[in-house]
Amino acid sequence: MDDPLYFSRDIAFSTFTLFYLLFSICFIFPPSAFVSAGITVQDIFSKWLGSENEQFIQYNIRRTSATVLSHSFLPLGYVIGLTQCWNSGSFVRENTLLVLFSTVASVIPLVAGYHVWVWYKNDWGGHPIAKTLSRYSNAPNNWKSVASDINVEFRRIDKTCINTGYVLKTVVTDNWIMKLMPYKMEIAHQSDISLALLEADHHVMSPDSSGSTQYLNIEVQSCRERTKPFFIRLNAVDFKDLQDKLQMPIVNLKNVVIHKTLSDKFQAVFRDQVMSNERFHSSEEFEPCIGCMQAPAEIKLQRRCIPVLGERSCVACYCRPMWCIECMAKWFASRQDQDHPETWLGSRCPCPTCRSPFCILDVSLIEDQNGSQSSTPRFEGSSQTPS
Repeated sequence: MDDPLYFSRDIAFSTFTLFYLLFSICFIFPPSAFVSAGITVQDIFSKWLGSENEQFIQYNIRRTSATVLSHSFLPLGYVIGLTQCWNSGSFVRENTLLVLFSTVASVIPLVAGYHVWVWYKNDWGGHPIAKTLSRYSNAPNNWKSVASDINVEFRRIDKTCINTGYVLKTVVTDNWIMKLMPYKMEIAHQSDISLALLEADHHVMSPDSSGSTQYLNIEVQSCRERTKPFFIRLNAVDFKDLQDKLQMPIVNLKNVVIHKTLSDKFQAVFRDQVMSNERFHSSEEFEPCIGCMQAPAEIKLQRRCIPVLGERSCVACYCRPMWCIECMAKWFASRQDQDHPETWLGSRCPCPTCRSPFCILDVSLIEDQNGSQSSTPRFEGSSQTPS
């Protein structure tokens, strides 16, 4: 027990074990440093995986297969490293537990390789993703036609992608909602699903900080046969982006209170102030808002504030109405000092079209000549706590 050789070997064994365990965890759940250095499955096998934007489904079929194979070699890599780094093969053979671990580590890649080979047969027809898509096909086992439709929708710029760390991602297209994980991918058609907000948990960023991050857990239940429910976990700040892209409402069964972001709170105050401003009267019909292309243009910038001597004043804007109140509020907030939100209401902002500076008092809602408002502001302050 007091032999210096055995003592140094034990230190080397413990050091290598700790290092390899840390490396394995970082390889499975890559931190930003590993992502930047390209030590991820997606980067290592990038040439074989192809382009996710061009063939989304095929890319993720290959990605999950490569992930299973790569992770299956981690235990074997530990054994090889242990026997080679310090020429400690005899040390491994003398330890019964290490011999057993070496045997299991050698079998795991064989089992993983067999599963991937089964998936690969019939041009990936045996892969779990392909089997899931077959349930949505009108013809038996014709999963590629469904994959083609999803690929087309993913290439559109209006899809919603929400990342929860590096290993989890939620993608919502016009007709599909998908959850991407390292080893599999959950898929559901929006016409078949019901969504329920189950719970929320809070995480304090640091002991010295009063702020916290809220994460929401949403259950996606499909009515299609042989389809199991799955769960989406996302930051509360991404909830509205998800809700806007979904066809079905998210039911808040437990009345979970969702924290509003600073931008959401400001948009509500911005809306209230604009509603109290003097209206702009016009009988003209305006085109949809160029920011969201959904609501009609309902904002006109008119200089109404009183100039202050010695300060930069607002400038008259002659642009035709092209923005809705929600997009204008987001633009106004984005142009302010993010470190001093208390100054936002009293600050100015350049017009998004002509760059003429204006303040919140210069923002007017459009009314037609008979005094009715051209449209109802689409602010969804209450959407942060859905019913």
